[in-house]
Amino acid sequence: MQAKKTIKVETQTPQRLDVYLHQIYSNVSRTQLAKMISDQQVLVNKQVARASLKLRQDDRISLDESLLDKPIAASVELPIIYQDQFCLVVNKPSGILTHAKGAINEEPSVASFALNYLSPELLAPDKINNRAGIVHRLDRGTSGVIIIAKTDAAHKYLTKQFSTRKVKKTYYALIAGKLSKEEAQINMPIERNPKAPSTFRTGPNGKAAVTRYQIVATNGKYSLLKLTPITGRTHQLRVHLKALNHPIVGDHVYQGEQADRLMLHATSLELKLPSSSDAVKFEAPLPESFKRYIDLKKLNLN
Repeated sequence: MQAKKTIKVETQTPQRLDVYLHQIYSNVSRTQLAKMISDQQVLVNKQVARASLKLRQDDRISLDESLLDKPIAASVELPIIYQDQFCLVVNKPSGILTHAKGAINEEPSVASFALNYLSPELLAPDKINNRAGIVHRLDRGTSGVIIIAKTDAAHKYLTKQFSTRKVKKTYYALIAGKLSKEEAQINMPIERNPKAPSTFRTGPNGKAAVTRYQIVATNGKYSLLKLTPITGRTHQLRVHLKALNHPIVGDHVYQGEQADRLMLHATSLELKLPSSSDAVKFEAPLPESFKRYIDLKKLNLN
């Protein structure tokens, strides 16, 4: 059933159509509004309009409000570590997706949380998607520091640092048992597992993958590791530790010991921001769910 609505624009200064609509329909995601505009379901003065159209006083916007009732991604609140006009840094909890798995996936994610912080250019129909603003990703089960670009220029600036390996990342992981060396470098190529295409394995035909590790604490039965990935392959830390026969606790994909969550946490991220010439380090302490498990296994971190 259609619910046609005509809105008379009231503004002292010209405003973009997508921004103005979100002010009126603040409970509707910017992604959904952008899609309506790109699908030519929003008219201005009876003409199909672009999201970037500058509205002026007394313009008339026409749209079908019944389309706004379609399901949208549920909201989620994430702890903000830092933000400026170019980027947003958050502490992602375990269990939250970095971005939706597909265009029709309505599950809340870091990407859906970021929508309210992105610049209008990233919300334009030719830019908006389920990964808008996302520079890098953490697996669903992994918690910790993740950075989001607010502008297109910031996205390019930050992405280049990841692709050229200028970003320093540090993780903590809990494993069963103890590795033979206190610290070492794992250098094993990683390839997709043909028997389970959504997973990976080490293999001679894979892409180069390098991880440094250091044992932070151990009681022989369990060990807390500090991990520094030099490369950034999908599931790299999980696959490397599985290859050493010490998969991360809680990693059901790679046969880790059962736990309530994946015991992998991105504790720090160091890189240059568009607003600074020097590298900046962002940190997220171990979450309580992780620390409780460490206590349960009687690991002494002092």
